Amino acid sequence: MKRREFITLLGGAAAAWPLATRAQQRERVQRIGMLMPYVASDPQAQVRNAALLQGLQQLGWAVGQNVQIDYRWSGGNIDDTRRYAAELVALAPDVIFAPGTAAVGPLQQVTRTVPIVFVTTIDPVGSGLVESLARPGGNATGFSAREFGMSGKWLELLKEIAPRVSRVAVIRDPAMPAGSGRLAAIQTVAPSFGVEVTPVGVRSADEIERGIAAFARSANGGLIMVGPASSVQPHRNLIIALAARHWLPAVYANTVWSKAGGLISYGADALDQYRRAADYVDRILKGEKPADLPVQAPTKYELVINLKTARALGIDVPPTLLARADEVIE
Repeated sequence: MKRREFITLLGGAAAAWPLATRAQQRERVQRIGMLMPYVASDPQAQVRNAALLQGLQQLGWAVGQNVQIDYRWSGGNIDDTRRYAAELVALAPDVIFAPGTAAVGPLQQVTRTVPIVFVTTIDPVGSGLVESLARPGGNATGFSAREFGMSGKWLELLKEIAPRVSRVAVIRDPAMPAGSGRLAAIQTVAPSFGVEVTPVGVRSADEIERGIAAFARSANGGLIMVGPASSVQPHRNLIIALAARHWLPAVYANTVWSKAGGLISYGADALDQYRRAADYVDRILKGEKPADLPVQAPTKYELVINLKTARALGIDVPPTLLARADEVIE
């Protein structure tokens, strides 16, 4: 090879190096961990997951091309959630998505560096997940579900749909700050509604069944399910069935429950939060820090009424309440 040809070839190769490097950088596969405190076979959990994936796809992320997603489904089991949190962190993901305090808490016990995006999380400041809503300051940010003060709305709705209720069993997980905080908020406003509050734990199906059966022995009772969702989700069908068996009008914090047969539900639109979370995941994958992304409050709430359940309980739903409903299930 002549000297001039060699120099020309070398110069062309050198010019191509930066282009090749940039192409490799663009093609790097990012890794997302998903710690889901639900059962993988739960249809509603899959609908929410699909909303997040759709949001990511619209932002240019394609599984198998530029992003890999590792799932862990704990079914609300605390021990499994902790184990899976450690497993996901060991995979060194670029970001982890986690719904609710029950998933974020165990993750932060394992890592304070891997970025975390959460949704449907109650009081992330009080739970110690972030330093403040405006400036999270750590490795987690996302979308909160509601403030504890919102809990009084469930009692208001229960009295509106079943005015005779004077006793309320509040189903919550005493081991989770969110459950205890919601119970305290309901107890604070209960006297103004002339209602006596009884807490019921969710540590096991037996505890739930015994607690509701004992509560139902007296008249004029009603239920409020406050969760958090990850703790009560495994017992959803049982709780709805017990409410029907004991003729107890019930209000739920999540619209999934009304769609599964519960009487009435009111809460933040979870699908909307999953869709919006895709934007935060995208921004973190592109280099932004969770500490600089403010925690966002809900922008949409849903009121769902199950008329079929109301008829079975002999309840005539007030027309004013039906008019306010986002969805009425016939």
